[in-house]
Amino acid sequence: MSEFKIPTEIVDLPSKGLLYPEGNPLAEGKVEMKYMTAKEEDILTNQAYIKQGIVLDKLLQSLIITQINYDDLIVGDKNALMVAARVLGYGKDYDFVYDGESYTVDLSTIENKVFDESLIKKGTNEFSYTLPNSGNLITFKILTAGDDKKIDAELAGLKKINKDSSPELSTRLKYLITSVNSDREAKIIREFVDNHLLARDSRLLREYIRQVQPDVDLTFTTTSGEEVAIPVNLSFFWPDA
Repeated sequence: MSEFKIPTEIVDLPSKGLLYPEGNPLAEGKVEMKYMTAKEEDILTNQAYIKQGIVLDKLLQSLIITQINYDDLIVGDKNALMVAARVLGYGKDYDFVYDGESYTVDLSTIENKVFDESLIKKGTNEFSYTLPNSGNLITFKILTAGDDKKIDAELAGLKKINKDSSPELSTRLKYLITSVNSDREAKIIREFVDNHLLARDSRLLREYIRQVQPDVDLTFTTTSGEEVAIPVNLSFFWPDA
């Protein structure tokens, strides 16, 4: 019986593996991925996955060769794998329309964001930040694919209770904040976010997280000079999906 070999590539993670504990395969800072096949195209058009909002996760899980726990992936590293999957599957040129204008981005030129490695204690996904206006000291983590899954489930549950409910921002904050003034109790963190986190501090915290979070630079400049995010959806992988 013939053996068919599928080519693979090694993808460097934006985090360089620094946020993962020793012994976790992701701590190597690299992940092996295979090229897309007809099997992955079936995943992209799976209506059940699309309806559940998990189609891109299913795609990446099918492409990753390295034995990892997918839920451990921090969001920025997941974004890098998504870009790599697109290049390996359908090439580097991505055509899309933004604000009525057509653009083409060379995905092979996308670079990892520069982040301050001195802020990271190797093997630990946690950062400290003093809220400028209230003076409260918090610690926070960079969200993972597993955290995103829990957040989506919680939001879906809240939507069932109140269809007009849309507390996405506060819910995400409750998952990324790991302590408030050294208190790590989940109940205290949730109460703090709901009742004591000033809007101006929330905005500054989110901006700080964007600065320290390892990620890929998924932005492009429009003809008017505006810097906006590259649209990532099903058409990112396959225009006909």
